[in-house]
Amino acid sequence: MHHRKAAVLVAAFIFGTPVAAQVGNDSGIQTETQRRLAHGQDDETIWNVIGMLGLLGLFGLRRPSDNDGYTDDPI
Repeated sequence: MHHRKAAVLVAAFIFGTPVAAQVGNDSGIQTETQRRLAHGQDDETIWNVIGMLGLLGLFGLRRPSDNDGYTDDPI
């Protein structure tokens, strides 16, 4: 039985084709990302830095644990 499962998985990997992540854009209108990449603009850096600082701020929400490893933490 395991050999059949393995054979089916191998066949799926060999004969399966990857699915497109997005539908093609045949209208000729560029998406915002395509426009930004074409112009070489990088206006997102400041937002990436602000987001990273916000994620670092989440470390302040952690409470110290007095768990000795043998018991569960109280909720």
